[in-house]
Amino acid sequence: MITIIDYGMGNLRSVQKAFEKIGAEATITSKPDEIARATKLLLPGVGAFRDGIQCLKDKSLVEPIWEHVNSGKPFLGICLGLQLLFDISYEDGEYEGLGMIPGKVVRLEDQPGLKIPHIGWNEIETVTPHPILADIPSHEHFYFVHSYYVVPEDESAVVAYTEHGSRFASIVARDNIFASQFHPEKSQSAGLKLLQNFASL
Repeated sequence: MITIIDYGMGNLRSVQKAFEKIGAEATITSKPDEIARATKLLLPGVGAFRDGIQCLKDKSLVEPIWEHVNSGKPFLGICLGLQLLFDISYEDGEYEGLGMIPGKVVRLEDQPGLKIPHIGWNEIETVTPHPILADIPSHEHFYFVHSYYVVPEDESAVVAYTEHGSRFASIVARDNIFASQFHPEKSQSAGLKLLQNFASL
């Protein structure tokens, strides 16, 4: 069973529908006990880092998420769900994250002619082979919506990079944690393949 965490940040139904398309059962919940029992756990999200981490705390979801990760079971973060895994974010202030992956979250650099937020299709450059990208070639295109990006302390955590003004990590992985800056549920066949790979782990 794939469990999608409902903490009030994002269109969770679109993620659930994407799993339905590939024939994988996924449930949406905000209950800590159900999250703790999940076989595979997914943390989606759109919006501000500050609001996201506060919602997780208010709903008592931080501890069951940690329990799941520490158990070694697969975990997938999407967009804000990726950023929340890191130590600290500098979005509109300074806020502590879950601290599951050492590193920080910073804003895309302003450059002449560069649109921020970064919205639309862009390609990934795979630098580390990983099961989450099985049968997905390097330079495949995915759909992005973000103004901030993650900077892992250890570059070996980066599975793929993307260019938007500068080069940033678009997929990271550490042990049983996988996460993408783009939205696989909005990325048509390539995104569905990534979710299928996660479901098959």
